[in-house]
Amino acid sequence: MLDVFLIGTGGMMPLPFRFLTSLVLRLNGSTMMIDCGEGTQVALRKKGLSANPIDLICFTHYHGDHISGLPGLLLTMGNSERKEPLTLIGPKGLERVAGALRVVAPELPFPIVYREFTGQEADFSIAGYEIHAFRVNHNVPCFGYCVEVPRLGLFDPERARKNDVPLKYWNRLQHGESIEDGDRIFTPDLVMGPQRKGLKLVYSTDTRPTDSIRKYAKDTDLLILEGMYGDKTKLPSAREKKHMMMQEACEIAAGSGTKELWLTHFSPALTHPSDYAEELKAIFPNTVIPKDGHSTVLMFED
Repeated sequence: MLDVFLIGTGGMMPLPFRFLTSLVLRLNGSTMMIDCGEGTQVALRKKGLSANPIDLICFTHYHGDHISGLPGLLLTMGNSERKEPLTLIGPKGLERVAGALRVVAPELPFPIVYREFTGQEADFSIAGYEIHAFRVNHNVPCFGYCVEVPRLGLFDPERARKNDVPLKYWNRLQHGESIEDGDRIFTPDLVMGPQRKGLKLVYSTDTRPTDSIRKYAKDTDLLILEGMYGDKTKLPSAREKKHMMMQEACEIAAGSGTKELWLTHFSPALTHPSDYAEELKAIFPNTVIPKDGHSTVLMFED
């Protein structure tokens, strides 16, 4: 299962009632964050979460409302005497931008591993997460993230016998280990059935609707998209500033086969996003207009 926490739902600036957009995922003891704007630490605390277990942070882009909370987060981790490495993932320029922000956090008791990428897409496999970054359409280089949790097939003893796998290796193989024995190498696929359906989540903000979002949104368990504006008179501004209307996000969801859509990255001027609920649910019924701290648990299918 995958725990999902939408820590903040705001865009541009934190407000007394709304923190900046940040997402936290938790899987088998590993915690992953996407974006870390100003106030993220406070939002974490309000949700009852700690910064210390975070071992991976992905950044969509380097506007302040998506990364300015990083120095304080690093200091908090350092003050807790964390020793484990922290991995940062983001488009080209990550180490330069994060390094500049670290002027106020120059000495940390743990190493930082930078994983920068270039091009239109990039793939990473970390701590059980299969992460796919994809380019979207903002006024600076910006990426959405598709996070998948694959699920192995069931152990198949008949398959193991058919492939002449010694009984003593069955347990180790079904837990993902490969074993070398003389001239033979035994791999997990020799004892496992077909891979089962895993979990899939997509997160994308600060963008116009794109084919890349539509591609990765297909058949997601949860789709989290920017809903900067709800007032249709704001469409020219959304087009100019490369943001997405709430209605446009719902249209993407309606054509994607996703199970549920969460909207986020609301404009500071959008005081009551829920005012648009009826209109949005008419486009895509499983639309959620969340408040800070909204969470769920994505479960594997039986």
